[in-house]
Amino acid sequence: MTQTFKLKDEFIPLNKLLKVTGLCESGGLANQAILEERVRVNGQIERRKRYKTKSGDIVELAGEIIQVLGP
Repeated sequence: MTQTFKLKDEFIPLNKLLKVTGLCESGGLANQAILEERVRVNGQIERRKRYKTKSGDIVELAGEIIQVLGP
């Protein structure tokens, strides 16, 4: 399933994005998913919890896709 997320600022940290979009129930679970290399940004595994997700990024986790839109 694909969903969109509209930024309020220039970026949102990856772990926070996973939490606020509901892909992870908590920040801790978001961090764990990232550390376990289950999260991809623009097709590449992303290992940085605080990666600055910005407009145009495509985030994937467990078959779910988030398209990040600009403010």
